[in-house]
Amino acid sequence: MNVLDTVLYTGKTHTVGGREGHARSDDGQLDVALSPPGSRRAGTNPEQLFAAGWSACFEGAMGIAARKLRIGLPAETAIDAEVDLGTVGEGYQLQARLNISLPGLEAQQAQAIVDEAHRTCPYSKATRGNIDVRVRLT
Repeated sequence: MNVLDTVLYTGKTHTVGGREGHARSDDGQLDVALSPPGSRRAGTNPEQLFAAGWSACFEGAMGIAARKLRIGLPAETAIDAEVDLGTVGEGYQLQARLNISLPGLEAQQAQAIVDEAHRTCPYSKATRGNIDVRVRLT
């Protein structure tokens, strides 16, 4: 396991009640009710939060990759992230899909950006080899 040379930021949250509780960041910017997936109760769930965090981070990594490759990232760039919660045997498991739209770019340019972002995005690194992940251009 690699240990960070420099910590750039630490996200801090306080959660009570698990999937049926509440989470709040130390700075108050995140303040959400939590509810089980598929329930009719108000609130979000860890899978939605993970999908939002990963797709935001991945889009940032695509911006860095595009600059490195000297390609303009389209203003309409978008990611539809899907995180599934399921079971394997008697245990729980996640799997994920990132469906990426880079309108106006040639397929080869778009794929180069996506490949570089998937190589460097911290969320992609954290999940690599741990869960099934599909990253595709739409």
